[in-house]
Amino acid sequence: MANEARAGEVEERDVAFGHCRSYHAAIELIGRRWNGVILQRLLGGPLRFSEIRRDIPRLTDAMLSQRLRELEDAGIVERAVTDDRPVQITYGLTPVGQRLSPVLNAVAEWSDEWARR
Repeated sequence: MANEARAGEVEERDVAFGHCRSYHAAIELIGRRWNGVILQRLLGGPLRFSEIRRDIPRLTDAMLSQRLRELEDAGIVERAVTDDRPVQITYGLTPVGQRLSPVLNAVAEWSDEWARR
């Protein structure tokens, strides 16, 4: 209980200084290079690695693999493996990841306006 109270106090203290750790962590995750565009592509539904790679030309295989793993570890992307032959692996958004849809759409709309300034 004491640890929970301290965690709440720390969070409140962070807010008092104008930031929240969870907000900062979320912005860092979705704002990390390539993550936003990967998530935007996955809003359309699950895709195979090669499909994501094809749609984002300057993204290397190694970087895509790293970013997908990172997003998977964060609970935003899930990796699905079929029992078919040949095996197919797809990446899709989890329910938590799908909740990013209005956020990513708002950023896309804002970016269009910002680019026209």
